[in-house]
Amino acid sequence: MFKKSWPVLLIFVSMISVQASASFAKYLFPVLGPEAMTAWRLFFSAILLVIIFKPWRKTITKPAIKYIILYGVAMGCMNLAFYNAISRIPIGIAVAIELTGPIMVAMFSGRRLTDFIWLAIAIVGLVMLLPIHQASNDLDPIGILLALCAGSCWAGYILFGRKAGEIYGASSVAVGSIVASLLLFPIGVWQSGSTMFSIELLPLVFVVSLLASAIPYGLDMIALPRLPAQTFSTLMSLSPVFAAFSGLIVLHEQLTHYQWLAIMFIIVSSIGTVLTMHRPSKIKAVNREN
Repeated sequence: MFKKSWPVLLIFVSMISVQASASFAKYLFPVLGPEAMTAWRLFFSAILLVIIFKPWRKTITKPAIKYIILYGVAMGCMNLAFYNAISRIPIGIAVAIELTGPIMVAMFSGRRLTDFIWLAIAIVGLVMLLPIHQASNDLDPIGILLALCAGSCWAGYILFGRKAGEIYGASSVAVGSIVASLLLFPIGVWQSGSTMFSIELLPLVFVVSLLASAIPYGLDMIALPRLPAQTFSTLMSLSPVFAAFSGLIVLHEQLTHYQWLAIMFIIVSSIGTVLTMHRPSKIKAVNREN
């Protein structure tokens, strides 16, 4: 029994690590700001991924350059929009809204009736989170818009990353991370100035980066070859729940019953989309930035 369940346990630990990193990052926002936090996270992630994939061993072809740049820009914008979103709204809600990006990618690849049913359920959840209802009128509209922007960038991240990977292989993620870091680092310096290089803050930023990238990436690499793709995708659909609990424990972010219900609608839509799609039986590798 344990031999079959331990890869699932590793994925749960991976998700906890990712969402805990977002909570700890938000804890540093008052001092560092979301822009500088994003810049450092991408910087440390790029170093890690370059060490793992060693992209210098493979020449970048001209057809791959365009998609790798688009992939890196989408990655950087996704992280920046997400961190700015959670600076304004609870993490669990931001993650749920951001999840609509992958849902939309899956929806547009299908034309069956069930695809539109899951889409309708996701839209219901989104509408419930909009600040047009008494139960959600305390949510910052700009925060919701930024979370939607992060979801859109996540969709681009998936599409461009898939194309870059087909042309250049797994090293695309390392080169794309470098592009994202080069894009965001000047923005971080511009927003935070010398505070960004505070010796007292850098160790904490490094820990957040480990929780966000190194630890979950390592756990995923161990677990994913032993998991069906559908199982992994279904488990990932539960990310908003882990995000909400992380926000509650670390930041004391309280969600209303109405907001929990809205999140559940989006989760059901995501799980339903996964379960009704045709996928390969195994996943060899994955890279997540949120």
